[in-house]
Amino acid sequence: MKKIPLKSKNKFFGDVVNGYFGGQYIPEILKPALLELQEAYQKIFPTPLYQRELKTLFKHFVSRPTPLIYAQNASKILHNEIYLKFEGLANTGAHKINNAIGQVLLAKKMGKKHIIAETGAGQHGLAVAAACAKLGLKCEIYMGEIDINRQKPNVFNMQLFGAKVISVSSGSKTLKDAVNETLRIWSKRSKDTFYVLGSALGPYPYPDIVRDLQSIIGKEVKQQCKDYFQGLPDYLIACVGGGSNSIGFFSAFLNEKVSLIGVEAGGISPKIGQNAARMDKKSIASIGIAQGYKSIFLQNAQGQLSATHSISAGLDYAGIGPQLAYLGTIGRIKFLSAKDEETLEALKFFAQNEGIIPALESSHALAGVLQICKKIKNKKIIVNISGRGDKDIFITAKALNPDSWVNFLQEEIKRIKGI
Repeated sequence: MKKIPLKSKNKFFGDVVNGYFGGQYIPEILKPALLELQEAYQKIFPTPLYQRELKTLFKHFVSRPTPLIYAQNASKILHNEIYLKFEGLANTGAHKINNAIGQVLLAKKMGKKHIIAETGAGQHGLAVAAACAKLGLKCEIYMGEIDINRQKPNVFNMQLFGAKVISVSSGSKTLKDAVNETLRIWSKRSKDTFYVLGSALGPYPYPDIVRDLQSIIGKEVKQQCKDYFQGLPDYLIACVGGGSNSIGFFSAFLNEKVSLIGVEAGGISPKIGQNAARMDKKSIASIGIAQGYKSIFLQNAQGQLSATHSISAGLDYAGIGPQLAYLGTIGRIKFLSAKDEETLEALKFFAQNEGIIPALESSHALAGVLQICKKIKNKKIIVNISGRGDKDIFITAKALNPDSWVNFLQEEIKRIKGI
């Protein structure tokens, strides 16, 4: 197997044969800010002082390492050895804190006073708000109006941490529009403001920074495998939205003989606007440039990002990180998709058999496990459970127990009003 480089080269991932992904496609007004960030990534990020402080925060604030759990009951039923990397036990309930605390620490070292960030499912926003509270920086979170309405628990907690949550009502009122608005604000305030980007995408150097910070997941998994078995697993499986949890999980294994599987949002149908599957062979996605980078996007003939759908607010993004796009193009990562109904079934299966409540994003990865286990036996499979499902209660309760949930809400409204 030809060795795959981990980092980008000249701001891009790829080669002449398979194409180049990434880059830095930005308006002139943002070039000084990205140059400053690039210099910080090269000169501050690798220093022993920064890395020592980051390691301390990972241990004493994030609560790393997160456990690798042997899913004994599911393994018996599915006839494979299944292990769960449980990022849900990290502070704020998901892998997003790894990237958030690292970027906010970098911002502080750069002398920035204000932090801005975008969020979809709310986990990135929650993590950034927590990191800012810990390190003493002011924080603004931009979030699509639709996502605010379906992720109220995270919105409440962001505000509890002291962050200002700003509703974005343009476009589809979801993640892509929140990204656009955050970039617009950053272009006006970059002198004293740091943009904490939530996934392994956007203009260089963000894909590299986010991957490096999330690579702690894969590094821990490699070490933790020794507690259960000799050698390496056969499969690693992760959900893929923008791609921060998956590239962090996969990065330590890119040049190992391990099958890497990414699971995208299959939504409710293959029709345009009813899913967010970009790497599926049947997908209409194509190479394009959006939000500062070149990758594979769901888009129309004019290059405008298409509407998407997922039961998960964190997987309905129209694009995919450039490194994942390249790794998918060369076949190093295989991609599946899971429909909303399959995702809910996977959530119930692992809740009832393993005592965990995964996020809807992570439940897509677990749906991928159920798909794969129909075809293979006696393999070692590790799944990245990128977050807990507490945040999704307003979605999952309505989907799984609609009558009971509506009755509860109605009674709660009566109680609050004193009726």
